[in-house]
Amino acid sequence: MHMKEELACAYARATWNMVEPFHGAVYFAPEAQARYAELGVDGRAGYFGSRAAALGPASAELVIATFYNFSPELVRSVVPAVWKTASPEQLLAARLAAVDATLRRILGPAVRSSKMERAAELAQEAARVTLLHPQGRPLFAAHAALPWPHEPHLALWQAQTLLREFRGDGHIATLLAAGLDGIEALVTHAAAGPVAAEGLRRTRAWSEGQWAQAAQRLRERGWLAEGPDLAFTLEGRERRAMVEHTTDELAALPYVAIGPEKCAELRRLVRPYSVALAEELLPWRVGSL
Repeated sequence: MHMKEELACAYARATWNMVEPFHGAVYFAPEAQARYAELGVDGRAGYFGSRAAALGPASAELVIATFYNFSPELVRSVVPAVWKTASPEQLLAARLAAVDATLRRILGPAVRSSKMERAAELAQEAARVTLLHPQGRPLFAAHAALPWPHEPHLALWQAQTLLREFRGDGHIATLLAAGLDGIEALVTHAAAGPVAAEGLRRTRAWSEGQWAQAAQRLRERGWLAEGPDLAFTLEGRERRAMVEHTTDELAALPYVAIGPEKCAELRRLVRPYSVALAEELLPWRVGSL
C-alpha cells in the first residue's frame, strides 16, 4: 500500500474508533433493555431483534449470515420468534427512544450544544457518502434505508450506525476471503489479544467443544501454533493483520471523502461524549479513546 493510502486508513480507523462508543452504548444501556422489555422482548432477543429490525421480519438464516459470528443455535432460539412478540417497526422505535434517553441521561445539556450540532453535521457528511455504495453490504443497506432523526444527537448516532454497519459488512467480506467462518474469526480475534477468549465464546454462545474444534482447524491450517494457548504462528499473525488492514481499506471511503481535517475535527468534538459513554457503559473501551 502506498504511503498516502496508509495515512488515509490510519485516520479513517482512528475516527471510527473515536466515534464508535456513541453508537455502541445502545447495546449495554439499561434504557434499551427497559424499552425492549416494555414490548415483551427480553435478553438476547432484544439485541438481535433491535439490530436486525431494519431488515424487516428477517429469518434466522438471514440474521446468521449478516451477524456472522454468533452461534446459529443462539440466533434460532430468538429469531424469528421475536417478530411474534414485537414488530420490526416497534423495535426500531424502541431502540431510537432508548438511545435518546441514554444520551440525554449521560451527556445532559451537551445533546443541545452547538458542538453536538457540528459533530452531527460532520458525521452525516461522511455517512451520506456510504449511501451511494450499498452493494455487497446488506445489513448496512437495511439501516441506510431508515429515515434520519432530526435532533442532532440522534442524527450523530444514526450516522455512526451507518458507518459501523458499512465497516462491519466489509469486515465480513474480508473474513470470508481469508477463509474464516464465524467461530474461527472469533478465535483469531481472541488470539490477537484485545478481548478475552472466554468472553467472546460465551457472548456468542459457542460451546467449549465447538471452540476447541475451531482452534484445532486453525492450527491445522497454519494460523495457530500447537499447544493449549491461542498463539499465532508468524503466518497467522500476518494473515490476521491483513484482515484488519483490508477491513480498514474497505471502510475508508467516507472518511477520505470528508478529508483528514474534518475527521480530526470530528474526533475532537466527539471525544468527550465517547469517553463519558464508555466510562458509564463500556469501561473496556476507555483506554483506547
